[in-house]
Formats: sequence, structure tokens, C-alpha cells
Amino acid sequence: MEKVWLKSYPPGVPETIDVNAYQSVAEVFDKAAEKYGDRPAFANLGTTLSYNDMDRLTGQLTSYLQNLPNMRKGDRVAIMMPNVLQNPISIFAVIRGGFTVVNTNPLYTSRELKHQLSDSGAKAIIVMENFCDVLDEIIDETPIRHVITTQLGDMLNFPKSLIVNLVVKYVKKMVPSFSLPGSVSFKSALKQGSRKPYTPVQLSHEDIAFLQYTGGTTGVAKGAMLTHGNMIANMEQASAWIRDKIEEGKDTIITALPLYHIFSLTANCLTFMKVGALNYLITNPRDMPGFVKELKNVSFTAITGVNTLFIGLLNTPGFDEVDFSSLKL
Repeated sequence: MEKVWLKSYPPGVPETIDVNAYQSVAEVFDKAAEKYGDRPAFANLGTTLSYNDMDRLTGQLTSYLQNLPNMRKGDRVAIMMPNVLQNPISIFAVIRGGFTVVNTNPLYTSRELKHQLSDSGAKAIIVMENFCDVLDEIIDETPIRHVITTQLGDMLNFPKSLIVNLVVKYVKKMVPSFSLPGSVSFKSALKQGSRKPYTPVQLSHEDIAFLQYTGGTTGVAKGAMLTHGNMIANMEQASAWIRDKIEEGKDTIITALPLYHIFSLTANCLTFMKVGALNYLITNPRDMPGFVKELKNVSFTAITGVNTLFIGLLNTPGFDEVDFSSLKL
């Protein structure tokens, strides 16, 4: 049969991809860290982490998770935070430990959160303090046994980290009171995990990497089981389509859509990590003036978004002053 669709492929796009190029998402990360080393991997609010930094920090968090009581390969770990550096650190730490990521919308109500944690069977959660009050309401009705809390500025350079955390908590009062006995801070988890190396886990295409929940517009949210094979095929396909637009280890993509959404998770975090790019994380894209200010301070080659995001940017004063001379995607 003639493959007529190939006539529509742009030059340089291969007919097929190698879905067996990697055995797991963890292997993709490991090879990217080895290949791109000191190149910038993720940036947020003035702090940049290299691929080596990500390798070290995720290894520490992986070790901590692996040494928690009754945590086994395949167990679910929920991640509940916006686009901050702790987010990709948590994602790859969970993956490298052989666990399954349960991406959780930080804007969930207590009812929605209870459903997702119970439905997924999550044993652990990594959550930003701003949303701990919601978890506090329902944690006793869920399988959660381990809680790691983080503050907005935890991974920022000092003294900005201290200033941001103080302002968020005591000036802007964005952290409602909560009580989660036995919870551990993100920084403490990293410190404890640094005392011993993590144990590499044998993973295959059939192992579940993510439980990605639907929006719940037609009923309760449902968890889609995304295997390592699913995600690798998606990364290979996406990188094949854009290979003529990117330079390995040299691109910067603006990541404004939240990483707990599948679009941003796959297109930005995973695909561009695979090719050694820098993911520039936007924590609060709804703050359009602040978003535009950040765009003015970075030279970027790619940006993803949805119609409402782009319309909002177009209607924000100063957007026409952003330098798009390097933009390719």
C-alpha cells in the first residue's frame, strides 16, 4: 500500500520512529543528564538548575522516597504544586525510584483531592504549603501515609529563597494554617536522601509512569494509565517532528502551562528535556504583567500555550516589546 501521508511530511521528518530507543523515562533522563551535564535544564524566578544539578537533586529525593516505610516499586506518589523547580525534581525522582507519578491540580477542592488520592491509591504526596490546608481536611480519608511539604522559594538562590518564603507566608498571607503531623520538608527530604545513593530500578515499557487524571467535565476525574512505553513513543514522535527546528542542548522553551497538565508535561518537560533544552518555568501565568516581564528577561526559542493564554498576552501592555528574534517554535 502506498503511504500517501508521507507526502505531507516536512523535509527531514522520518517515516518511522524507534519506540525501543529507551526502556523507560528514567533512562531518557539519565542519558540526558550524562550528555548535557552543565547545560541549563530548568529555570524559575532567577534560579537555574543544570542537568547535573537535576541528576544530583532527583537522586537525593529518590533515595529518600525509596527508604520510606512500605514504599515499593509501582506505588503512587502525588505531586501537587505549580511550575516551580521542585516540580520537575519531584517528577523525575518519582520516576527514577520506580514509582508512579500522580499529577495533582493544586487548585482542587477537598472533595476533588480526596477522590483523586483515594482513586489512585497514592501512598505519598509532595505538596506546596499553600495548598496543605486542603490536604489537611481529607488526608485521614485517603491512603496517604507520607507527606513532603515545600515552600515557593525553597529551590531559589539565597537570600531570595528566604525573602520569597517570608513574603508569601507572612506578608501576602498565601499559606492558610494547616496541621499535618509527621510531614517532612522538601529540603529535609533532600538532605536525608543525600546520605545514601538511590537504588536503580529495572523498568520496562509496561510499567506505569503516570496516572494522569482527566478534567472531570463529564463526571468524576478518571486516571489514564500512561506507561513508560507510551511516554517514550510520544517523546520520540514529538522530537522527530521538530528535529529541523531545534539544536540539541541549545534551545530554551517557555513553560507556562502547568506541568500537571499532559500537554506541558509531555511537550515541554519531557520532550525538551530529551534534547537538552532549558525549560523556563512560569509559576503564575495568570499574572500577565509579571509573565510579560519575565519574557522580556529571557531569550527563548520556543513557547507553548493555548488560545486563552496567547490572547491574554496579546492584550497585555508591553507584550509588543518582547524580543522574538530567536523564536522558532
